[in-house]
Amino acid sequence: MGDVSQDALNNLKSLMDQVEEPLQRTFQNVHQGYVTETLVRFLKAREWNASKAHKMLVDSLNWRVQNEIDNILSKPIVPPDLYRSIRDSQLIGLSGYSREGLPVFAIGVGLSTFDKASVHYYVQSHIQINEYRDRVVLPSSSKKHGQPITTCVKVLDMTGLKFSALNQIKLLTIISSIDDLNYPEKTNTYYIVNAPYIFSACWKVVKPLLQERTRRKVQVLPGCGRDELLQIMDEASLPHFCRKEGSGSSRRSEGSSENCYSLDHPFHQELYNYIKEQSRIHEKVEPIKQGSFHVDFPEPPAEEVEIAKTIESELHKFENCNGVSDSLDGLKINGD
Repeated sequence: MGDVSQDALNNLKSLMDQVEEPLQRTFQNVHQGYVTETLVRFLKAREWNASKAHKMLVDSLNWRVQNEIDNILSKPIVPPDLYRSIRDSQLIGLSGYSREGLPVFAIGVGLSTFDKASVHYYVQSHIQINEYRDRVVLPSSSKKHGQPITTCVKVLDMTGLKFSALNQIKLLTIISSIDDLNYPEKTNTYYIVNAPYIFSACWKVVKPLLQERTRRKVQVLPGCGRDELLQIMDEASLPHFCRKEGSGSSRRSEGSSENCYSLDHPFHQELYNYIKEQSRIHEKVEPIKQGSFHVDFPEPPAEEVEIAKTIESELHKFENCNGVSDSLDGLKINGD
């Protein structure tokens, strides 16, 4: 760590020492004992400006307190059939770990429909996975490997990406804004696989809008990316859609023990049971209520708004082109 970044870190530590309750309490849930690594994440997100990083972190802690994020893992999505519907339409799961111990999260971008529940339920589910990752998965991996592991790897499957993605841009912008403002720098690398032509076109116009540190994290792999991903993880940790060409992220192409999106997958069973157990403990104080856990949606950063508008514009161009149809989705691109 250079002199500039070390000075920024020391300044931010001094500023955070002045933060009082209840922000200090929720900060403990954020850092999980890894204070330095947490402060570095927020500094990176604000280009090592301690004052801006401090404001970002305090704003995030206030958001957590105001929305009771510390309690979100005791708020199950009920009834169970609704939760299963959410899992079938918001495709995300933990497929395994890299050889360095980083959790590997698989995300079915192209086949996630987000059409089985309200926006609030999908946001609740997303934050619960974030919190479970940060409070349970990462600390467990850190303990196992004997060193701080505070980031993850994400494999994004673009199979099935269509013009209908226009309908999801608002929700995805909300989720992305929540992550950028409250969970910055949690992803080490984004691997894009099974990318159709429509993704290639969008990526070309979006890429220049991203900050350099974000661009460096994105790797577009050829095909299903199997060979490239095997360089950083064992085959057992590969997402099911990366194990053979053309497998895609079909929800039912693999058994429940293989498909990490499925509620029957070990990761989702562990998460589901953890939330149920926490809710039982919390229920002794406050009865469980039906309905979604409402969270205030942050104002999207200017960069997020610009990216969303650019993607929307690009998708409309394709939609309006004569002779262009969803058959384009069958075309694959090579990593660039």
